[in-house]
Amino acid sequence: MKNIEVLLSKYGESHTNRINKFIHWICVPLIMFSLIGLIMLIPFPFKIRSLNWAVIVLSMALVYYYRLSKPFFFGFMIISVVLIKVNQLLIEYCISNSWNAGLVLFLIFVIAWIGQFVGHKIEGKRPSFFEDLQFLLIGPAWLLHFVYKKNGRLLSLAC
Repeated sequence: MKNIEVLLSKYGESHTNRINKFIHWICVPLIMFSLIGLIMLIPFPFKIRSLNWAVIVLSMALVYYYRLSKPFFFGFMIISVVLIKVNQLLIEYCISNSWNAGLVLFLIFVIAWIGQFVGHKIEGKRPSFFEDLQFLLIGPAWLLHFVYKKNGRLLSLAC
């Protein structure tokens, strides 16, 4: 597995334009949010409280982040809980208002991806995941590393 600093640097190479960066700050979280919500809607074969496909997918992503960097692992643990809880609220809201939660989440997902591609068109560079699929997980980490840096918490990414 590649070093986290190398992955963040490589990802950053195709994200230097300020408009593309701004778009990523909006669209990457929306993609994560809507994807987790869509996965939550997949029927789970067992009735176990708080266990669904999204929890399993997020657990696998957390294993990846743990192997890359403990600070990212802990950050994404918090983010994972927030993603699950806010999606639960959105799904409940949709149900109570007779909206199709799957359609709402799908629209968020599609619009956010369109935003990503617009950002890369402005940047003039292809998205990093065309080169390596693991950059789909590095994108959120790239944003989190700025949060850590801004808050002085970026002691050692690779610890």
